[in-house]
Amino acid sequence: MKKILLLTLLLAGMSGCQKFSDLEKNPNLPTQVPANLVLKSVLNDLYEGTWNKDSRYNQYYTVNYNYYGNNAYDWTSSSYKYTTLKNVLKMEEEAKKTLGTDKNGYAALGKFFRAYFWVWMTMRVGDVAMTDALKGMDNITPKYNTQKEVFVQSLQWLDEANADLADLIAAGHTTLPFQGDMYLNNSLVSWQKVVNSFKLRVLINLSKRTDDADLKVKARFAEVLGNPAKYPILTGAGDNLQYVYNAVYNKYPVNPDNLGNDATRQEMSATHVDLLKKLQDPRIFVTCEPAEAELKKGAKPTDFAAFAAPSPGLSLDEMSSSANNGAYSFINRTRYYKNYTPEATVILGYAEQCFNIAEAINLGWIAGDAADYYQKGIQTNFDFFGIKNGANTFTFEIRDNGKASFQSFNVNVDLTAYLAQPSVKYAGNTAEGRQQILTQKYLALFMTTGLEPLFNWRRTGFPTNFATTGAGLGSYAGGVPRRWQYPVSDRVYNEKNYKAALKSQFGSETRDDVTDELWLLK
Repeated sequence: MKKILLLTLLLAGMSGCQKFSDLEKNPNLPTQVPANLVLKSVLNDLYEGTWNKDSRYNQYYTVNYNYYGNNAYDWTSSSYKYTTLKNVLKMEEEAKKTLGTDKNGYAALGKFFRAYFWVWMTMRVGDVAMTDALKGMDNITPKYNTQKEVFVQSLQWLDEANADLADLIAAGHTTLPFQGDMYLNNSLVSWQKVVNSFKLRVLINLSKRTDDADLKVKARFAEVLGNPAKYPILTGAGDNLQYVYNAVYNKYPVNPDNLGNDATRQEMSATHVDLLKKLQDPRIFVTCEPAEAELKKGAKPTDFAAFAAPSPGLSLDEMSSSANNGAYSFINRTRYYKNYTPEATVILGYAEQCFNIAEAINLGWIAGDAADYYQKGIQTNFDFFGIKNGANTFTFEIRDNGKASFQSFNVNVDLTAYLAQPSVKYAGNTAEGRQQILTQKYLALFMTTGLEPLFNWRRTGFPTNFATTGAGLGSYAGGVPRRWQYPVSDRVYNEKNYKAALKSQFGSETRDDVTDELWLLK
C-alpha cells in the first residue's frame, strides 16, 4: 500500500513540473496554412448570397408571412470584415514564406481584397479603423480613419494591385502558383480586369465627391478608360467575377430541396415588377409568374397585365391576405425551384461596368458614346437570362383554384423594338438619360452584387419608384435608413475612438443613428 502511495505521489510530482504554456498548446491546431487554402476562405467571403435580406433591401422581392421574415429595414449594427482581412494578411505571409518574395500573385490580390473589404465596411457605417487596425495586442483600441481616407487608401491599393499584376504577367507569371482560385481559374490576367472594373465601381459611388482634390474622381475614371493597355477592364460577360453553383456542394439558395410554403410566401416586389411592366420588358417572364387573380380576370399568361406585385411598404397583414387570394406574382418556380443551378450570382460583372461607364459619360467625366454602353448593358443582361431575338419559350407554374401545372408559352422578342421605345431609347446626356441608365442598371443587377442596387438608389434616387413609405418598411424616418450603426464591440471596447468618430461625422458623441448621412453622400 505504501509503495502504491509513493508511486502516486511521484507521478503527481512529475506531472506538476510541466509548464502550463506547454499544456495549453493544441497539437491539432496547424501553425502554417498554405496560401492557396487561405485564399479560398477569402474568396468565399466575397460571395454575399441571394434571395436573402439583402435582396429584400434591394426591393426585388417581398415576404408576406412573418414566419419567413418581413420587409422592414430593421437595421441596427453592421458586421465587419476584419476576420477576413486577417486571413488576407496570413495569405500574404504564407505566400512570401513559400515563394521567397513580396511580389507574387497572392500579395497582388491581397491589395485588391484590402480595398474591397474596407470599401465594403465604410459603405455601411462610415469612418472605420484602418491604419491602426489588425495589429493585435499592439493596438487594441485603433483610431478610426475618415471615410475619405478609406477611399483614398483603397484607390491606392487598387492601383498598386494593377501595377503588380501587370509586372507579374509581363514576367510570364500569368497564373497563381498554387492554384486555389474558385472564380477565375487562377488567371492573373482575369484578376487584373476585375481590379480595374472594381475601381470604376468605387469611383462611380463617389459621384457626389467629384470636387475633392485628393480623390480626383473624374481624372481617375478617365485614366482607366483612356489607357486600356495599362488598365484592362472586363470585355464581356465571360470576364465576370461570379459565384457558380453546383447540384452537390453549393446549391442555389432556392432549389427543389426547399420548394414548399416559402415559395408561396415570397412574391416579387412592385419596385421591380412595375418597372418591367412599364418598359414592356421580357425579363418579367423569366423572373416572375403571372398572378392567379389576373388570369381569372381574363389576362393571358404572357400579357404584361397578368403580373402584379405588392409594394414593400404594405403591412404584412394586408400583403398576406392579398397573396392568399392570388393577387400577386410569385418567384418563377420553373427557373428558380426546378433545379440547383438556375444562374450564377454575379459579384462584379460586365453589365454593371457598361452602365457605370455610360453614367460617367452622361455626367461629362469622359468622352464617349453613352448610348452604346447603355445598350450593351441591356443586351448583356438579356443574354444572362437567356432572352434572344425572335422566338422564346417561357414556362410558368399556372395556378387555378388551388391546382397547379407547369405550362410553356412562346413569346417573340424584338430587342431593336424594345430599345426604340420612348421610355427605353437613350435620351442623350441629360438628367433623363441618367435616370434611364440607372433604372436599367437596377434591373440588370437583379439578385446579384450584394447591396449595390440599394447603394445606387441611396446615391442617386433611381429608380424613382423605390418604396420609401409604408408600415412594412419599419419605423425609420423616410422609410429606408441611410447607414448601419457601429457594432456593439466598438462601443464597449473602443469607446474613446468610437465617440470621436461619431462626433466628427454626425456632431455628437452619442449619435449613432441609421438615418444619418455618410460623407460620400453629402
